[in-house]
Amino acid sequence: MKILNVSYILQNNEVISGKSLAFEKTILKIAPLDELLQIYPDAQVIDTPANSIVMPGLINAHVHLEFSANKTHLKYGQFMPWLYSVIENREDLIEGSFEAMKKATHKMLQSGITSFGAISSHGMDLEVAEQAKQNVVFFNEVIGSQATMADALLDDFKSRLAASESIKREGFYPAVAIHSPYSVHPALIKKAIEIAWLNKYPLSAHYMESPAERQWLDKNKGEFKTFFNDLLKQDYAVNTSTGFLELFKDVPTLFTHVVHANEEEYKEIKEQGHSIIHCPISNRLLGNGSLDLDAVQKHGIRWLCATDGLSSNYTLNLFEEMKIALFMHKDANLLELAKALLNSVTIEAAQALNLNTGSIELGKNADLIVLDLEDEATEQLPIHLILQQYVISHRFINGHFVNIDE
Repeated sequence: MKILNVSYILQNNEVISGKSLAFEKTILKIAPLDELLQIYPDAQVIDTPANSIVMPGLINAHVHLEFSANKTHLKYGQFMPWLYSVIENREDLIEGSFEAMKKATHKMLQSGITSFGAISSHGMDLEVAEQAKQNVVFFNEVIGSQATMADALLDDFKSRLAASESIKREGFYPAVAIHSPYSVHPALIKKAIEIAWLNKYPLSAHYMESPAERQWLDKNKGEFKTFFNDLLKQDYAVNTSTGFLELFKDVPTLFTHVVHANEEEYKEIKEQGHSIIHCPISNRLLGNGSLDLDAVQKHGIRWLCATDGLSSNYTLNLFEEMKIALFMHKDANLLELAKALLNSVTIEAAQALNLNTGSIELGKNADLIVLDLEDEATEQLPIHLILQQYVISHRFINGHFVNIDE
């Protein structure tokens, strides 16, 4: 039993003062310190500096660890040159990737990320994800657009999924990912979705990331036509945009990017209870534009903020990602956007990933971070949390104190 003695608690974007937290694996009681000490006289009391605030640990719902070795290998500015550069530099990036991936998970922990969703294309990151101190939703990704390879690709996917299912540590959860509508044959998609549905695994997919994807799926034209002709002798898309969405009917899914969706697609995403993952830095670096947050919010679609991977980002720091989003969506009300962003990496992300965390309330897992504010908290604290990136003095995952120096 622990009692966390803090100046403030951030609960649903509201600042609460004069109360402390009692917790084991889950949060058991929120009350003044004296009251908690009477109820739990043998509890370990953890004192924090003046003006400290406890908030839910951050959740990075979409990160690719496997190319964490990238810094300057890849070409930024446009999607297709970046994609070709990934293929060209793949072997160089994989070499020595284990240490780079370990460093990436540690950097996330340093910046307050207590849970993350790892999109695993090849399974190279499984050991790192198993060893990570955070909660991990491990998305085994299926990819491949050729019908003749479908059986072999499905077997490979099942093998990787089984390997992740063998991991039994606390806070590790197998999951399923579909790469994208342009890169996965519908027969494979159906099989993977069925597996996710039967096992109640979280499901994720990239969707409508680039202008090239929009043109290829709608018209079988554009830069992807050259790409698929050159690599696979394929001159047509294996899915249409609407046909792809129909495959996910009644199976809530996290769709990542969704920068180039249209009105009908937004309606379908809402009707089917899907979520959207917004990766602002990645979208900017790859020249894909920006998610239409006004449209997303108009349709009442749940959206999350995430970093994507270091193949299309310079950081895995969610506070930095949120800061970029504050400036990217320049017409939004600043305070309301800051609150929405904080929710998107805590309670909204937890619900989308089926995690019992993301908020400070009774019964939720004690995934917590304590930040040292320099002054008293004000009504604009959500803005300052994002802009200032305060020092994090304590991290707790499933109620356990996490030492980042170990």
